[in-house]
Amino acid sequence: MREPRVLTAAEAILEAQDQALAADPAVFLMGEGAADPKGIFGTTAGLVDKYGPARVMEMPVSENGFTGIAVGAALMGRRPVVIHQRVEFCLLAMEQLFGNAAKAHYVSDGRHRAPLVVRLVAGRGWGQGPQHGQVLENLFALVPGLKLVLPAGPADAKGMLLAAIADDNPVIFLEHRWVHYVSGEVPEAPLPAPLDGPRRILAGGDVTVVAASYMTLETRHAAAALAAEGVAVDLFDLRVARPLVTDAIQESVRRTGRLLVVDTGWKTFGLGAEIVARVTESCFADMAAPPRRVGLPDHPTPSSRALAEAYYPRAEHVAGAIGALVGLPDARVAAVHATLAAERRQVPLDIPHPSFKGPF
Repeated sequence: MREPRVLTAAEAILEAQDQALAADPAVFLMGEGAADPKGIFGTTAGLVDKYGPARVMEMPVSENGFTGIAVGAALMGRRPVVIHQRVEFCLLAMEQLFGNAAKAHYVSDGRHRAPLVVRLVAGRGWGQGPQHGQVLENLFALVPGLKLVLPAGPADAKGMLLAAIADDNPVIFLEHRWVHYVSGEVPEAPLPAPLDGPRRILAGGDVTVVAASYMTLETRHAAAALAAEGVAVDLFDLRVARPLVTDAIQESVRRTGRLLVVDTGWKTFGLGAEIVARVTESCFADMAAPPRRVGLPDHPTPSSRALAEAYYPRAEHVAGAIGALVGLPDARVAAVHATLAAERRQVPLDIPHPSFKGPF
């Protein structure tokens, strides 16, 4: 029997770019650290040696400038992949993305296209805190003309990146830093994965749960613990936040009568708020309980370990929200919470749980 081919998501992203560069001379990479030996968390390692500095370009600290160059190159027929090591660095290039890339097709009456991928590394990790530890997915989901992709595992990281590079629209590829460490089976062939979603990853009839990016992993962990208590979760990995398609979620809520949305950003004005609003508009009469959201509190992203423990939702918090939705007795919810919290304490707070592996 063939041994499964296991990669981390960071390795899968590296492989996707390698294959895209090899297949299409119009593809090139650019970013701060793209040609550095560390290779942006390993996701560009060795590519400059293989393809040369004309196709893997090291950029100066001028995010608005080089993102604008990439937009222009895309309009002229190239397929650039721009990489910002921190999502916050891209804030300096918002005008290029929102004002130019997202609108090029519309304002030209379809004559222009901007096949551009912008990779953003977001989320917690080694004390990055309020300057470099945010996610900000809701900002990029706001603007018509951009696609927003949120991979939660290595197979999607590779397949969706290949699809994003081949897409004729500008795509924001938002990589949670902790997803980089997640491992799973990944096909060696350069197979694009559809840029659609959500995708059902668990089937159940008690409650509909939609999770995004890294929180898909925490939610799956919570669902497994709740299954032992007889709670069957219908779990969706959002995958793509724009265009946002909620048909499958609505169909599920009409069966379960309950909805929970879990994402990596702030709860207020977040992805969960939009999904809850859309589903409630369509399924209000089918709901047996008010929908709920799990997200970050209204507070800047902390650096300290003590504050981080109180700030970031984890599997036990998701399990508590699901338990409350389905009416699980408090004692049983507390038991699930205690079990998950005890598992979490076995590993450092600032790394993903080692059980988070694919396929998803």
